[in-house]
Amino acid sequence: MSRILVVDDETDVCEILKFNLEINGYEVDTAGSAEEAMQMNLGTYDLFLLDVMMYKVSGFTLASHLRKQQETANTPIIFVTAKDSENDTLTGFNLGADDYIRKPFRINEVIMRVKAVLRRTAERRPIATAETTFRSLTLNPDTKRATIDNNDLSLTKKEFELLYTLLSTPGKVYSREELLKQIWPDDANILERSVDVNIARMRKKLREYAPHIVSRSGYGYCFDETATE
Repeated sequence: MSRILVVDDETDVCEILKFNLEINGYEVDTAGSAEEAMQMNLGTYDLFLLDVMMYKVSGFTLASHLRKQQETANTPIIFVTAKDSENDTLTGFNLGADDYIRKPFRINEVIMRVKAVLRRTAERRPIATAETTFRSLTLNPDTKRATIDNNDLSLTKKEFELLYTLLSTPGKVYSREELLKQIWPDDANILERSVDVNIARMRKKLREYAPHIVSRSGYGYCFDETATE
């Protein structure tokens, strides 16, 4: 389930977008200002819907902030705004926006564009190749080795890919469906239960780091750096 953050100082706009996006299968949070949004854990979202004209800090400024942060640098942004001049649109795209929707909007158009942007983002997302670590836990995607204090954990291929996905984006919650699509992309017959089974096996091998593989009830799994060992 993709997570979306709607940032708009008009409460009714936030409520309309939240309601309609949720009935289309998305998890949606809202913020009434850019300042409020910047206090949230922005790295956990898959898409931002931003108004431009907001009190004090504009949507353009918020977008610039998002693009400068490592955890949100590549997260797609759609502006939903009444600022619809050509210069405004160009400014939005120059800031890295993926789409620009003019108010007043038609909700079906918003849903269609959200789906299109998320689909494009998934298609162009590169396969990560950087070594990732957490304390003495290290995963090397080139050698396909997972180690603790340089001792091999002997993970299976799927266990390694699951752990690498979670560890590469700490705090981000992946649904079982998302993990199936990412780890088992060519197997249409695989069951969600397979995710649980592989997670359980992986946890046993992680020893003191097992508590960091956290299940969020009703949502999925994440790597929680703050979990108690």
